[in-house]
Amino acid sequence: MSGYQAKRSKLTLLLGVAALAASLGAAAAQPLTVVELFTSQGCSSCPPANANLIKVKDQPGVLALSFNVTYWDYLGWKDTFGKQEFTQRQVSYEPSLGHDGPFTPQVVVNGHADAVGAAPGEIQHLISSAGRAKGPSLSLDGGKISIGAGSAPGGKADVWLVRYTKGVLQVPVARGENTGRTLPHANVVHSLKKLGSWTGDATALNLPAASDGLSTAVLVQSPGGGPILAAATN
Repeated sequence: MSGYQAKRSKLTLLLGVAALAASLGAAAAQPLTVVELFTSQGCSSCPPANANLIKVKDQPGVLALSFNVTYWDYLGWKDTFGKQEFTQRQVSYEPSLGHDGPFTPQVVVNGHADAVGAAPGEIQHLISSAGRAKGPSLSLDGGKISIGAGSAPGGKADVWLVRYTKGVLQVPVARGENTGRTLPHANVVHSLKKLGSWTGDATALNLPAASDGLSTAVLVQSPGGGPILAAATN
């Protein structure tokens, strides 16, 4: 092989590696489908939906989150992960989804489509039909949240910080409708905080450090329980 041919082969190889890296980067940056399960340890109809969320939690391109609500606590078991802000998040969804009030289990995908989620394959069908969020680019890196330029419906979107335990947590229930059962939960959310707003311009926000080994997700979402425009996780 001549020197010219060797240089050309090397260049071709380098270009191929660069193209592969770009392809992998593009794949990693693909929008996520956000699947939120509103559930309760005090709800006897929730365990099948919990199990269905576990089946999709590791699916590529899916961000699955369990939000435990509080309105069944009166039945005798106080949900160990339940928080009023999670209940309020569900309540904010209901008008646009055509419901009079919240119920469990309820699965909401990308903030604009919902189902009960307890029947086999129901969550997967909702994911397939809802598609992925369509909005600005979003990345988490080096203690920063970077949101690209784009169109913000209504001129403004909320930026939410979600902290959750990645994986499955098992919870023994001693009272209430699920007495004596140990219930699995996928990607349990522990905190939800509004960090700021996005108005369509490229924006950078500080990303607070996570504690206690929690994973992080960031959602860009139309206000008042509107569609999720972008999501990213670490």
